[in-house]
Amino acid sequence: TALNRRTHFETFEGRLFRVYEKNEKCGKKIYITGKGRCNVTNEVEPAEFLQNVVNGERFLLSSIYSFSPKNLIEFLQSGGLPLKTERGQRVFPVSDKASDVTKCFENYCKKAGVKFKFNAEVTKICVNDSTMRGIICNNEYVGYDKVIVCTGGKSYPSTGSTGDGYKFALSCGHGLVNTKPSLCGFNLLGNYYLKMQGLSLKNVSLSLIHNNKVINSFFGEMLFTHFGVSGPVILTASAFANKYDFKCVKLSLDFKPALSVDKLDSRILADFAKNSNKSIENCLKELLPIAVISEVLNRCGIDCAQKVNGITKEQRKLLVNVIKNFEMTPLSLRGFEEAIITSGGVNLNEINPKTMESKLVKGLYFCGEVLDCDALTGGFNLQIAFSTGRAAGVAVNK
Repeated sequence: TALNRRTHFETFEGRLFRVYEKNEKCGKKIYITGKGRCNVTNEVEPAEFLQNVVNGERFLLSSIYSFSPKNLIEFLQSGGLPLKTERGQRVFPVSDKASDVTKCFENYCKKAGVKFKFNAEVTKICVNDSTMRGIICNNEYVGYDKVIVCTGGKSYPSTGSTGDGYKFALSCGHGLVNTKPSLCGFNLLGNYYLKMQGLSLKNVSLSLIHNNKVINSFFGEMLFTHFGVSGPVILTASAFANKYDFKCVKLSLDFKPALSVDKLDSRILADFAKNSNKSIENCLKELLPIAVISEVLNRCGIDCAQKVNGITKEQRKLLVNVIKNFEMTPLSLRGFEEAIITSGGVNLNEINPKTMESKLVKGLYFCGEVLDCDALTGGFNLQIAFSTGRAAGVAVNK
């Protein structure tokens, strides 16, 4: 998007706004969000919204309050896109089609006289005397006074997000906060999880531990996979875990967060009393998913075939501890190919939070995932993209 000084086209308020898109169509990343339904935002007030921001909360104050989730919802509905709010205040198009979100934005652009150039890969931002001069696209120079970089991060590179914006920022003198995958699964040490592959757990608690200190705890659903763990609480944990050296990180799973240690011990004692002649493995089927029992018992040093009436008090207490504190050692996060969002990006200290303009280069703007801003799942990251994009667009038009 830019103001063109060299060629006359149909303009908006005397200016040309052009979108250079290296893909063959708009919104390729939007098509895969929300499993193809597009969780476009989260219907909460700005103050609560900002509580779900992991990086850049203070920086986003102006843009989120200026263009809040409520404003976005009104904007899209005024553009002919009916919306609905589901569990967790997540907002989706009534049609459940992400493509309808893209069409709504495209229609707004067309009405405003915006010109699109597809299969157009920008390879360089041209700057002279700390002032925007133009771009190189498909080996051709085009002069512009203002350029907005909204290239996304590195997540889902198949959609075109291959980190181009970071290269542009570096070439213009900007600093970058180290980029890492966020909102993704963990690769785990060992192979015990393979026995649990496909097991989905609900109402469990997960703690993120660094140097034997609990950093965060999360409640909800998770999934064991062929590589380790994934699912909602795992994705949330990844947004915080990527700040730490994984050599010092552990994950602790509580299978029964609703029961205190004492209540769980009482529950197990009651089960033992009813099933004294059964094997411990069969007895635990009423308490735990079958797929996890053998690993839990293995960590307790208890044979799966051992009779319940032979379990000692010390073994029972160890069993309670493992159920409440099932430790997992993460090796790494899954890659950018699977990460929903990129953590890190253009240093926020070098960007004006009200206009998204670079403090180093006049006429250069950054918005969306290319910035060092990221949030939890639930439509928050798309709202950040729309709010910062709107701030940049308003500033450029002024």
